[in-house]
Amino acid sequence: MPSQVKSRRALTACMVPVFIFFAAFWLLPVTQLIVLPARNGWETYFAILTDSRYASSLVNTLLLSIVVTVTTLALGLAVGLYLAKPQVIGRRFLLSLLTLPLSFPGVVVGFFIILLGGRQGAVADLFESIGLGRITFAYGLMGLFLAYLYFSLPRVVASYTAAAQSMDQSIEEAARSLGASRFQLLLDVWLPQLMPTTLASAGIVFATSMGAFGTAFTLASKFEVLPITIYNEFTNYANFPLAAALSLSLGFFTWLSLFLVRRLTGGRLSL
Repeated sequence: MPSQVKSRRALTACMVPVFIFFAAFWLLPVTQLIVLPARNGWETYFAILTDSRYASSLVNTLLLSIVVTVTTLALGLAVGLYLAKPQVIGRRFLLSLLTLPLSFPGVVVGFFIILLGGRQGAVADLFESIGLGRITFAYGLMGLFLAYLYFSLPRVVASYTAAAQSMDQSIEEAARSLGASRFQLLLDVWLPQLMPTTLASAGIVFATSMGAFGTAFTLASKFEVLPITIYNEFTNYANFPLAAALSLSLGFFTWLSLFLVRRLTGGRLSL
C-alpha cells in the first residue's frame, strides 16, 4: 500500500473523533435550535420584531452594548497610550493591576457592583449619612453599564498597550519635529496605527456585551436585556421554541458584528 494512502487513512481516522465531537456538541444542538421555533409556527422566528416586549429587550441590549463599546474603547485607548510610555513608573505593576478583573467571572463583577451601588452598598451608606436617603444604582441601566465596562476594559487596555508599544516611533518623532500638536498626533499618527486593534477590540467588546449573562443575571432586575429574556422564556415559562428564536436573533447580531470586524481587519480578529 502506498505511503500516501496510509497517511490519508491515518488522517481520516484521526478526524473521526473530531467530527463526532463537532456533531454532538455543535451541529446537532444548533440544528435543533434552528428547527425548534417552527413548532409554534414560522412567525415565532420573527417574534423579536413583532412583539414590543422582545423588540424592546433587543433595543436595550443593542444600545447598552454600543455605549459600553464606545466608552471602553475611549478609556482603553487613553490608558493604553499612557502605559505604553517607557518612562511611566511602575508600568508593569499598573498593567497587572488593571488587568486583574480578567480573572473574575461575570457574577463576581455583578457582586462588586452590588457592594458599591446596591441597597446595602457603600454609595447608599454615603448618601444616607448626608441625609439624602439610600440611593442605589446597581440594579438598573447604570449598574449594568458599569459592570460591563469593568468586565471589558482590562482586555482592551492590555490590547492597546501592546499595540502602542509596537508603533513606529519614527513617524511620531517626524510629526513632532514638524510641530504637530498632541491632538494631531492622535488623529494622524496614533489612531491610524491602532485602527486594527480598535476594530478587533470593538468587535469583541460588543459581542461580549450582547451575550453577557452572569452579570446581567445578577443586576438586571429593573432593566431587561436579551440574555435575561431568553432565560425567562426557557426557565420560567418553558417556552422552548420562543427561547430558541430569541437565541437565534441574539446569535445573529453577535455573529454580524464579528463578521464585519473580520472583513474590516482582513480576517485578523484577535485580542
